[in-house]
Amino acid sequence: MNTGPLKITPKGDRELVITREFAAPRKLVFDAYTKPELIRRWLTGLDGWTFDVCEVDLRVGGKYRWVWKRVSDGFLMGMGGVYREISPPVRLVATEKFDQPWYPGEAICTLDLAEKNGRTTLTQTMTYESPEALKAVLDSPMESGLSAGMDRLDKLVQSLA
Repeated sequence: MNTGPLKITPKGDRELVITREFAAPRKLVFDAYTKPELIRRWLTGLDGWTFDVCEVDLRVGGKYRWVWKRVSDGFLMGMGGVYREISPPVRLVATEKFDQPWYPGEAICTLDLAEKNGRTTLTQTMTYESPEALKAVLDSPMESGLSAGMDRLDKLVQSLA
């Protein structure tokens, strides 16, 4: 089935809005963002990486932790945060902070899912602490990794639909 392209749009000096359409009900997309057994199937990183840690305590105040390892040299890239709002299958809000300082401070990630005729539009708003943090993200290779992950997510939710 045809799905929409990934769109990444800066908004103001501290926000990034990511949108993508999926040919699947929003409950499946929400589950893919919140259930470790599904997260492990799409958030695997780029080729040459393993996804070694995927922990989710899905409750307000609960934490999540993800760690990837680059096979070639064992380099670890970790991140995590705290869930601030959970409204299945419509909204998920959490903090995001990487172990490495890819950007200064932490971000607030707001995931909104809208369903129409069995199709889901994902809108993810990333709010950074400063314009410098947003610039660091925009200057990074984030788009290629995000695009690959969203393509895997699309295949996963379509296989589950």
